[in-house]
Amino acid sequence: MTAFFHAIRVGKNLDIIIRDKAEKAREKQIDFSAFIDFSGVNFIEPLDISTLFGNGIDNAIEACEKLPDEQRVILVKAGQVQDFVSILIENNCADEVYADGNTSKADKFLHGFGISNMKKAAEKYGGTCTTTQANGKFTLKILLSAAK
Repeated sequence: MTAFFHAIRVGKNLDIIIRDKAEKAREKQIDFSAFIDFSGVNFIEPLDISTLFGNGIDNAIEACEKLPDEQRVILVKAGQVQDFVSILIENNCADEVYADGNTSKADKFLHGFGISNMKKAAEKYGGTCTTTQANGKFTLKILLSAAK
């Protein structure tokens, strides 16, 4: 089990979020790796950074908790490529996840907003938030327009 965090100038808010989530993953015996280069990415508001990364990684941690220790893996990659910012959060998962804004939690009134909030945040920057699940892996892809 490892918690690996490699970042180049991610910014204070994102650094705090990633370090906190990496520690939570480590405590839950999850192999957590993050490769982030946000140098030059300064247009995303702190609340949206928290929404996109915080919710995405929290969902990944929750999914990994349902797996045997040796299958608990989360990968986070983020950076700017030309006029786009790409965020990828990938994790192993056991069964069907609720990617459409629904929740598996008993208290449906207070849960199930993470993905829909991430989609709203992505749309705010002319972007998209998509999810896929196949072969025991759940992938969250967020693409934001960095064009000014």
